[in-house]
Amino acid sequence: MDSRQVQPGNLFFALPGVNTDGHAYIPQAVDRGAAGIVGEKMIAGLPVPYIQTDNARELLGYVSAAFFGFPARNLTVIGVTGTDGKTTTSNLLFQILIHAGIHAGIISTVNAVIGNDTLDTGLHVTTPEAPDVQRYLARMESAGITHVILEATSHGLAQHRVTGCEFDIAVATNITHEHLDFHKTYESYRHAKSMLFRMLDATTEKMRGNPRLAVLNRDDSSYDYLKSVSGGNQRTYSLNEPADFRAENVCYTPAGLEFLICTEKYRQPVRCNLAGLYNVSNCLAAFAAAVDGVGISPADAAEAIVSVRTIPGRMEPINLGQDFIAVVDFAHTPNALLRALETSRQMTKGRVIALFGSAGLRDRQKRRLMAEVSQKFADISILTAEDPRTESLTDILADMASAAKKAGGREDESYFRVPDRREAIRMAVKMASPGDIVICCGKGHEQSMCFGTTEYPWDDRTALKAALSEYLGLSGPSMPTLPTTE
Repeated sequence: MDSRQVQPGNLFFALPGVNTDGHAYIPQAVDRGAAGIVGEKMIAGLPVPYIQTDNARELLGYVSAAFFGFPARNLTVIGVTGTDGKTTTSNLLFQILIHAGIHAGIISTVNAVIGNDTLDTGLHVTTPEAPDVQRYLARMESAGITHVILEATSHGLAQHRVTGCEFDIAVATNITHEHLDFHKTYESYRHAKSMLFRMLDATTEKMRGNPRLAVLNRDDSSYDYLKSVSGGNQRTYSLNEPADFRAENVCYTPAGLEFLICTEKYRQPVRCNLAGLYNVSNCLAAFAAAVDGVGISPADAAEAIVSVRTIPGRMEPINLGQDFIAVVDFAHTPNALLRALETSRQMTKGRVIALFGSAGLRDRQKRRLMAEVSQKFADISILTAEDPRTESLTDILADMASAAKKAGGREDESYFRVPDRREAIRMAVKMASPGDIVICCGKGHEQSMCFGTTEYPWDDRTALKAALSEYLGLSGPSMPTLPTTE
């Protein structure tokens, strides 16, 4: 896919992209020894064979699977998609499988876990490219893994990165406002998500069997649409509606959550160390896929859920002995921010101090929506940098501040603009009173922040620990560095 990485004998895929067109790099690929070229444009006169196709990315998915020997055909593959909750649901499901004694692997937007090896899958949240996905699957097959959980983002589905993955079970968390910069409309975004469920019917028969099961969120607005495209084998889960798996008697405890998962056959008590009502929904999704999809007992699934302490960058507490709560969360969509702030409100009787930004070159509508959400549900909002890329950070923050003001906010009272994320975190820590909660949103587990076209090392958890150490006069990590705010 990258002409700079071509080696003699390789097949080069010239992929049309958002910012660059791979067809322009065909000469470089040939010079580096490519044995053949795949593209979408009419091209003649090349010294090597040229294959023209309507969709080079789709063909790349299938060729990648073939190149690695179609590893998914010897695995049970569980796909998890949705706007929010994918990583949490995937990790819950992974732990349920491991607890049940199943040799499981996972490919998520955080990492890939193959036996004792944990591999980084990239700087930002997206599904790895098709050759990498198939390489991971082949390694898992060779390692004796039988079941794989694969996080499928809308980009990963629309760009055919998971084409050829032979899904047996598909799980939906929710489909809310996100990535409209890429998909243009909500309907297009929803269609991309639905590709996971449409793929179920195309899965080949496997020796282990394949249930072709769709697990759907009865509470989400996407339910009717996904139900119509998902085939006949479906299970539903819900907090509020009649469903195959229902949560009842939800109780908030200092340790997290307690509730019952109820079906027509049983009422299974569940304890969960994760905070927030939305995590009840994530537990239901993982539980349904594991029990009715894989065949794990309800008791074993419940026992595994309580063993999960935290999910990286998801309502992850940072405690250095301060007299207020400090949390890092990945919430980077309006819906996720709303849920994170609702959960924060449940965790404290003090003030909610929320810190977040909105990424450059991405869905611009989110800026207004997230500022409005925070103005309504947080006591103090600190607007700051979050991957501004080549956009003006000043302009991004101005858009957010304007929305906060229209929602009734008062600048330098209920909301603040602090372009430097380091200083924003320091400010949030200094503002906190005993019993308050400081929640840093938007970056979560991510390990970099993009200014211009450069990725700079950055981890919100390290930055928050550094700010707390400075505030408390303790030894601790140094504050990560960032470039100028513009």
